[in-house]
Amino acid sequence: MKTLRIYPSSINEQYLDEAVRALRDGGIVIYPTDSFYALGCDALDNRAIEALCKFKGIDPRKEALSVVAADLSMAAEYARIDNEAFRILRTNLPGPFTFLLPAATTLPKVFKGRRTVGIRIPESPIATALAERLGNPLLSTTLMDEDGEGVSSPLAVPARAASTAAILIDGGDTPGRATAIIDLTDSHDPIELREGPRELQ
Repeated sequence: MKTLRIYPSSINEQYLDEAVRALRDGGIVIYPTDSFYALGCDALDNRAIEALCKFKGIDPRKEALSVVAADLSMAAEYARIDNEAFRILRTNLPGPFTFLLPAATTLPKVFKGRRTVGIRIPESPIATALAERLGNPLLSTTLMDEDGEGVSSPLAVPARAASTAAILIDGGDTPGRATAIIDLTDSHDPIELREGPRELQ
């Protein structure tokens, strides 16, 4: 695994391109978000998704999958967002929220049969820059340590993850707080499934 030090306030374009090349080659990248470090891959690459799910022990047929988008325009290509849902997303994003929305048919076959997709637009310049440069979302899942806790420091990346990922983007410490999970499949009746650090507006 190669480590790239990228400062959120001044993103190194060359390093960003290197990380995106790894994603396009089907690799897994560890990167910082506004909650914890995450494992990410190209959300349109079925083989990469299968590798990431296998590593995390996720059954994509049963468990919710989340993607990180660069902005609302990108999110709207992969989830069905009605006017009320768009208002809620526009008010609260970027931010520490995962919104469950009806999945669009543009997602790859691993999402087929799944009615929902989690949408994230983190308050993290590195995360959104990755998705923007890639040109589509990243499938994203929280990086956990051996005790099942989220990893908030690049120095705490477990050896197993380090041997699986192609690149670690060291963006410094993250807040170390879980996002709120909001079920927005009925946009007129949002349901908070997990409390987060910020109230839904």
